[in-house]
Amino acid sequence: MASLLMVIGSIVVFIIAYATYGSWLAQKWGVDSTRKTPAHEINDGVDYVPTSSAVLLGHHFSSIAGAGPINGPIQAAIFGWVPVLLWIVIGSIFFGGVHDFGSLFVSIRHKGKSIGEVINDTMGQKGKKLFSIFAWLTLLLIVAAFSNIVASTFASTPEAATSSLLFMILAIGFGYAVYRKGVSLKVGTVVGVILLFVCVWLGTLFPLQLSVNTWIVILAIYIFIASTAPVWILLQPRDYLNSFLLYAMMIGAVLGIIIYRPEIKLDAITAFKVVDGNNVQYLFPMLFVTVACGAISGFHSLVASGTTSKQIDNEKDSKKIGYGGMLIEGALAVIALITAAYLTQGELSELLKDGPVNVFSNGIGVFMSKLGIPFETGKTFVALAVSAFALTSLDTATRLGRFIFQEYFEDPEKETQSSLTNMYVSTLIIVVLASILASGGYAVIWPIFGSANQLLSALALMAVALWLKKSNKSFNMITIPMIFMLVVTLSALVLLIKNNFIAANYVLVVLPILLFILAIVLAVEGYKILFKKDTKVSQQMK
Repeated sequence: MASLLMVIGSIVVFIIAYATYGSWLAQKWGVDSTRKTPAHEINDGVDYVPTSSAVLLGHHFSSIAGAGPINGPIQAAIFGWVPVLLWIVIGSIFFGGVHDFGSLFVSIRHKGKSIGEVINDTMGQKGKKLFSIFAWLTLLLIVAAFSNIVASTFASTPEAATSSLLFMILAIGFGYAVYRKGVSLKVGTVVGVILLFVCVWLGTLFPLQLSVNTWIVILAIYIFIASTAPVWILLQPRDYLNSFLLYAMMIGAVLGIIIYRPEIKLDAITAFKVVDGNNVQYLFPMLFVTVACGAISGFHSLVASGTTSKQIDNEKDSKKIGYGGMLIEGALAVIALITAAYLTQGELSELLKDGPVNVFSNGIGVFMSKLGIPFETGKTFVALAVSAFALTSLDTATRLGRFIFQEYFEDPEKETQSSLTNMYVSTLIIVVLASILASGGYAVIWPIFGSANQLLSALALMAVALWLKKSNKSFNMITIPMIFMLVVTLSALVLLIKNNFIAANYVLVVLPILLFILAIVLAVEGYKILFKKDTKVSQQMK
């Protein structure tokens, strides 16, 4: 019964928050439905493309979802399900939702440029350079981590590999039919979704078995193409169609929970300090870093200000896509938590030996079995859906890395730009470096990525607050989330540096120190402008 209350109660709270707090944010920030968006002003047919809000929500949601809102809550359940649930609900409404909506909105008001350009406008060139370096390094870690995750998944679940390759062909056909042949979106969607499930079925019949390293090479070629091809032909339609996989999975899970009504067996609260072998974790700050995308994630700001803001058809869509997208992700995180919380501690530990996705797939498979769907079929479908979303995050992150790299080297005052601003050169650099890192293994990259990603969210919130101040708007709704995430992530980085130093993992000591210093410099500069009055620095805002 408790699981039913958890999922239904959370969804009701999210709907109320969307109608009230989300609308209040839109009103305070001055969202204007009559204002022309960058997609219409620039409309280059490659990155800037006016897009239906339903399609763009699918692209945005698929890109930000990935495996984060699934892995995070399950891993954080070691602290008990109550603190995780509270952080997901409160975090999604007052932290993540504000962060995603704000990042998307300020990017729209800056011609669809990245958060780095927003900082350039409020803190100057130095702030932009520092932020761009930080964001690009974080994206490099994301591309490397997800390359390894997807390659490993394809090697262990070859059915998912075949289905994903077929999804790409289907996406190209969908994009060409809708955007070049005038097929209506409704007709295209119905046919596309039917074929999507045919791809899943064909994947189970013709699994493609290759090694992890071979898949890393194939994925490198794919993300290079996906990052440089027009957004309407591959990336956007693939994300849109994939979103129906996730919607189907979530609806199936909720219906299964309503019928099954599993009891919660996991402890409500365990301990502030949890010891697992040689690994010691503290509820603060690690809970708020581990849940990640289920409550707030810096990667979302890069998606919102990278690909999404360039495709917004109308400013009013920013609430549905930015704030609404985060709340849907919060609902997914609650479902993921239930797949862990309905187990005993012993059952959870046993399933976790094969990773959080195994816990999630097993749980949803059990819930769907109450709808008459065979357990193995449901579990395989969920594993396929999760791998599809990890691939979606991978190709979007590569494209975002390309945007930031190009912006960093662009000089508006020069007639001839550096070759580093060329999209093929900038894409090649991030793809090659990430592939080298990916071959080193997921476990090496992930701990740094987690802290860097959450620290990025604090810096993105700071950029939104700076813009609101410059626009003579209140930024009070940003202050608490920004300071809290800054304290959380800097604390986590200190623990990471200390643990790796003790373990003599010196490579994993250097990068966190660099990220820590970059973040401190940016935070100090931001503080001077936000909270000190009548200083020389504050004149930058005028």
